[in-house]
Amino acid sequence: MLYIAVRMLLGDRAKYAGLIFGIAFTSFLVTFAASYFTGFMTRGFALISENDYAQVWVMDPAVRSVEQTTNLPGWALGRVRSVDGVLAARPLALGTAEARFADGRFQSFQVIGVDDAALAGAPALSGGLARDLLRAPDAVALAAGGTSGKIDTPLQRADQWPRNMARSDVPIRELAGGDELLVNDRLVRVAGLAAALPRFPPRPLLYAPLGRALAILSPGRRQITFVLVTAAPGVPAATLAARIEARTGLRARTADDFKADTVRWFLVNSEDVGDIASMLILAMSVGFGVTGVMLYMFTIEALPHYAVLSTMGATRATLLAMIFAQAGMAALVGTGLGLGLCAIAGQFARMAAYPFRIMWYTPVAGAAMVLLVSVVAAVLSARPVFKLQPVQVFAGR
Repeated sequence: MLYIAVRMLLGDRAKYAGLIFGIAFTSFLVTFAASYFTGFMTRGFALISENDYAQVWVMDPAVRSVEQTTNLPGWALGRVRSVDGVLAARPLALGTAEARFADGRFQSFQVIGVDDAALAGAPALSGGLARDLLRAPDAVALAAGGTSGKIDTPLQRADQWPRNMARSDVPIRELAGGDELLVNDRLVRVAGLAAALPRFPPRPLLYAPLGRALAILSPGRRQITFVLVTAAPGVPAATLAARIEARTGLRARTADDFKADTVRWFLVNSEDVGDIASMLILAMSVGFGVTGVMLYMFTIEALPHYAVLSTMGATRATLLAMIFAQAGMAALVGTGLGLGLCAIAGQFARMAAYPFRIMWYTPVAGAAMVLLVSVVAAVLSARPVFKLQPVQVFAGR
């Protein structure tokens, strides 16, 4: 009987194509939205991922993510270093500064001050350049941070540093080693481009040794944002974090816990979460509408066939199984097509530098939404079959 159900479905090519389209669209949009969500969540804690040596992050008790921070008191670094089980504790400072480019325009940068001694926290420089170049006077490293065109400068030296106004009509290139910027009216020289992870929200990044970064940023009593802690051998990160909190009164989180905190913060505060929810609602609405209507129309037109099968002894359970077999086959084919289209679209999204990342659970989410839509559509389509009276069908009523 299930074979007959599949043959009935394939026999009406137009409605079969409509079913496949609705399910493929649902699968594609749900998986794409989930992958986009995963991508920008991953970029949201890129600062934590860059500092993979830091097993514990110490911060002000009010801080819940790397996106919204406040600085620590001056005693924090020394107090953390005194905690038993701490192998190394390094400072990390975050701030925002305005940089004026050689063409006269200005751009806000997130300034990241890294440990002066070890330069821990600074990514490797592109082109195989050594991070030690940051030790040169006034040297900094820049990164696009997921932006496009934000760290460009005039190609020709004659077009640089205009006296009167910014120049936007000249050939440009990306900043490179040897270029100069004015950051908060302080001259800095670019040592190279940092191979930093893209951020969400996107922003240009400026890395500098801590002393130089603090000189660039506005002076204040509290200057350090995080203390990055490496645990001594044999000391679990979670145990050390609890020990630091008890000893200092500051908030200490393992790297994985801090990533989870950041994700939760974005879920509550990011407008993009609402946009993704809208995409999911749209996908479910269109998928349910197309799938439900097509399957219902197919069932109505196939009522004479179901009437014949019913008179031949087919039970309602058998007829219901046939409807679910038709919905299941369409769901299987449509899900495969949707996931394939999502993988192709994902490649283009990555080429365009969009935050897109397919994890193992994103196709599962797409398949789950398709299953829900298909089951609901099959249940609604089964109602006419349950009310079927073969005598009325054969009488043409």
